[in-house]
Formats: sequence, structure tokens, C-alpha cells
Amino acid sequence: MNVRTQTCACGQVQFEATGAPIVAGVCYCDDCQAGGRIIEALPDAKPALSADGGGDYLTYRDDRYRCVKGAELLVGHALKAKSPTKRYVAGCCNTAMYLKYKRGHWVSTFRNAFGGETPPVEMRTNLKWRDSDLPFEDDAPRYQRFPMALFGRLIGAKVAMVLGR
Repeated sequence: MNVRTQTCACGQVQFEATGAPIVAGVCYCDDCQAGGRIIEALPDAKPALSADGGGDYLTYRDDRYRCVKGAELLVGHALKAKSPTKRYVAGCCNTAMYLKYKRGHWVSTFRNAFGGETPPVEMRTNLKWRDSDLPFEDDAPRYQRFPMALFGRLIGAKVAMVLGR
């Protein structure tokens, strides 16, 4: 299986993602945009959002994403105290690393922290909230909300996890 390495800007935090992501997508929901702006406002932080304001993620199953170095440096940021979603940064240099939805079996990793080639964007979601007039960089399918195809992929990933595949 293919292994991708995700590293913070200063190199103290590193993750490995194994296999193909569930989806390579950009999300423009209010939470992704607000969370990205919070991260980008941290001291010395690198951009967390794409040029047009979306959260550019590679989404992996929980069992295919692991910290190999610097877990103690991770800092979680939530939009609200009881939010089921946290965005984690490498506290050493405030590099956006991943987003974790508490009830999900997946993790959405920030694409820009991966070295090397990454898969092309497969879908752009929640365009209803997109706050940019920039042209799209690709012709990936675009959806006003989360599409059923995304839920199908997430369900398929859960089944594969249960079956040990």
C-alpha cells in the first residue's frame, strides 16, 4: 500500500497515511472556512485554506492515519466548547495537520502538509457557502451541499474497516 507522509513546517510532527484516501475534496462549509481562518490567525501559521477559501483535505480511515513523531505537540482547536469537530495543528509551528469529527471513523487531513504528489481533487462540496469569486482550479464535480456519493464512500470505508480490508 502507498504511504504518504505529512509533516509540519518545522519537521517536529509527522504523520503517515496508508493507502488511497476515501476522498480528496475541498469543503466550503461555514465551519471549514471559520476553522481555517482560526488556524491561519495563529502566530507564524502557514495557510490552512486553499486560495479560494476552502478546506482542502485528503480524508482517510482512522486506522490508516497515524502520528509517527511529535504527538505531544498537537493542539486541538474547536469552534465552540461542545463542538464535535476539532482541527489539530502542530503546536511547534502552527501547521494545520488534520480535522477530526468525534463521531466519525475518518480523519480529514490538510493536503498542504503532505510532501510529494497528492491525488487530484475529486469533489468540491458545500459551494452554497463558498465566499470567493476566484475561478475553480479544476473541473472536479461541484456540489451545493455534501453529496450522496460522499456518504457512500464513507459507508464503504466503514464496511471495509469492519471486514478488516
